[in-house]
Amino acid sequence: MADSVGVKGPASYFPSIEKKYGRPVAEWKELIRGAGLGRHMELVGWLKAEYGLGHGHANALVAHTLAEDRAS
Repeated sequence: MADSVGVKGPASYFPSIEKKYGRPVAEWKELIRGAGLGRHMELVGWLKAEYGLGHGHANALVAHTLAEDRAS
């Protein structure tokens, strides 16, 4: 996990998410943005139910994606 050295917050989960679930983070973010859901926990629940993500991984992806969207 040398890639995550110095990375904090939700992004620190990204290397393990990509390894465990076989999709790049950019693809997960596209799925989240296209889900048609707006609330954080709705999106977390959707990722868990539809794609089998663990709670921490789903939460990290949603938090990072929503923060990016708010910043733009």
